[in-house]
Amino acid sequence: MKILHTADWHVGKVLKGRARLDEHRAVLRELVGIARAEDVDAVIVAGDVFDTSAPTPEAQALVMPALMALREDGRQVVVLAGNHDNPYLLDVYRPVLGALGIHVLGTFRRPDRGGVVTFTARSGEPVRLAVLPFLSHRHVVRAAEALTESAAEHNRNYAERFGQLAAAMTADFTADTVNLVTTHGTLPGGRFGGGEREAQSIFSYYFEATAFPSTTQYAALGHLHRRQQMPGPCPIWYSGSPIAVDFGEERNTPGALLVTVEPGSPALVREVAITSARALATVTGTLGELEAMAPDLTETWLRVIVAEKPRPGLADIVRELLPGALQVDLHEQFRPTQARRRDSDSGPTSRGPRDLFGDYLGATGRDDPRVAALFDRLHDEVTS
Repeated sequence: MKILHTADWHVGKVLKGRARLDEHRAVLRELVGIARAEDVDAVIVAGDVFDTSAPTPEAQALVMPALMALREDGRQVVVLAGNHDNPYLLDVYRPVLGALGIHVLGTFRRPDRGGVVTFTARSGEPVRLAVLPFLSHRHVVRAAEALTESAAEHNRNYAERFGQLAAAMTADFTADTVNLVTTHGTLPGGRFGGGEREAQSIFSYYFEATAFPSTTQYAALGHLHRRQQMPGPCPIWYSGSPIAVDFGEERNTPGALLVTVEPGSPALVREVAITSARALATVTGTLGELEAMAPDLTETWLRVIVAEKPRPGLADIVRELLPGALQVDLHEQFRPTQARRRDSDSGPTSRGPRDLFGDYLGATGRDDPRVAALFDRLHDEVTS
């Protein structure tokens, strides 16, 4: 059978105030085109369908037709919640989309209550797909343990309990079925794409590759936005995001994965690039140099570092030269002396809420990694 593995759509993502719904529409259309052209038997969407837990009607209006188009010709479609998604909203969709043959899991379910999706592929193979949506720390490790144990201990507890859940979900894998796992989270050693939520990628949210038994023929992961294979007892892949969600991902190659698998054999994986979205780039130069670059950057979203002395209207001039400029900054050598000294004192990047809260904890004698980790999780919740 053949599978299209995709994740981290982040539909509804706004980039520096610029809506990208048209780009997402084109990306989803391209994914549907790949499913049709490759005649895949199943599609796995491994989390972060939406960018926020409260997606706009416009974002939902893009996702629903895309899922139904992926379902065409009898393809199986499986969607699980990622850390950006609202798991309870996806569970609201579950009965309606389920009636259309689209399997949606927002919250964790036992194997006998929908957590393991079983079907026969159009190519004839029996399939068992264990689905583990993103599991927050509070759902895996009890709050009392998180407060009384060290950060390392409750990080380890999360990984151990995830492994226990995965073992239960894969206990019925046999040699005569196609055995698949999909989940959303972080494996140690994975290369970040740049746009992931830090507190839900480290700090208590990792699991080990050994959670996937050797009877698994393919593990389809979401969360890290860079497409990559991970070492483990079975083929384990992140599909990456089909769209660069912010400038930290400008060097990524957006795409998806095509997976061919049959009972008793490891999966064969082929990478597919997605080209519908506009590229992201950071450019640096004088006004003259930027003007010279302009013809090659008409379809690119830009972060511009302008090497000119500051003066009124400079950012407007840059945007006239480069209409795709979403962020305009002064080159460090042209910043006022006071600002340069402040930047030098605080390190290579500006100090954000996490840094300031860390300073407060240190100054008041409350420097506790458990408190810092909790702040990170709360900060991500209120700023996402």
